[in-house]
Amino acid sequence: MPTNVQAAETQAVGQRAWVWPAFAAPGLIWLALLFLVPFYAVIAVAMGDLDPIFLKPVPEWNPLQWDPSSFGRVLAGIFGGQLGRIAARTIVYVAVASLLCVIIGYPVAYFVARRVQKHKGLWLTGLLAPFWINYLMRMLAWVNLLGPDGWVNRFVEAIGFAPQDWLGGRHEVVILGLVYGYLPFFILPLYASLDRMDKQVLEAARDLGASPVQSFLRVTLPMSKQGILAGVVLIMLPMFGDYYTPNLLSGSPRTRMIGNQIDQFINQTSSQGGDGAALTIVLMVAIAVLMLYYLLNIQKVTKEARE
Repeated sequence: MPTNVQAAETQAVGQRAWVWPAFAAPGLIWLALLFLVPFYAVIAVAMGDLDPIFLKPVPEWNPLQWDPSSFGRVLAGIFGGQLGRIAARTIVYVAVASLLCVIIGYPVAYFVARRVQKHKGLWLTGLLAPFWINYLMRMLAWVNLLGPDGWVNRFVEAIGFAPQDWLGGRHEVVILGLVYGYLPFFILPLYASLDRMDKQVLEAARDLGASPVQSFLRVTLPMSKQGILAGVVLIMLPMFGDYYTPNLLSGSPRTRMIGNQIDQFINQTSSQGGDGAALTIVLMVAIAVLMLYYLLNIQKVTKEARE
């Protein structure tokens, strides 16, 4: 009899182990297809040839006939040509914009998560409000504000200074546009991390004699590291591929980013579509390194929390 009971329990455990994977399987298969099929198409274009008549890229679907010459041209451009300057500019833009998002977004997330006692739902609605408006429309609002007859130039003239050409290829305008566009994506995961923080840990720090500043630096900030990393990764990934923000707020070659170069390769100079696909894959590899760093840090933080 005990043997039959143990066998039944083992069978029940085995059945339960397959329940959730079975529920998740359709979604995982759907997401895999939406990623793997387009990714293979991009590789086929990058490894393909050029039509000699129409000067358009011809994808090569057979891996045995792939030609990686487009990767050689892209890497040569990155390490010794104009692509290198564009890549360096993109890294600087993304790094500065991400730092500004941390500086601006952390106090906002901290205030809503730790200081707001009443009407927190209203504050969260305010944080989510930018998502209700299309990103393109928000950037066009900036164009109107920074235009020659926009409110910014009117204010500059009112205080006695000459109006500026804000949309004429200024690096700071593009960086601020990136910050404005992606700041909500940083605040939300950081808010979730701060809101879940155990208040008893903070009270224990106060009981041990820590000042509010020491409590923040030694307890709150380290415990919110996971939320900061999640927010930074969430905004850095789309920033690297952003091309419409520089197009709308500048349009000058001086502010071109990698996303603009990919757009030019594929849409404006169709004969370089293979180079655009190769540059897309190179960018994906660089982003994958960032994701790996994030996952390793998350694993480390989780292990430290368990210990």
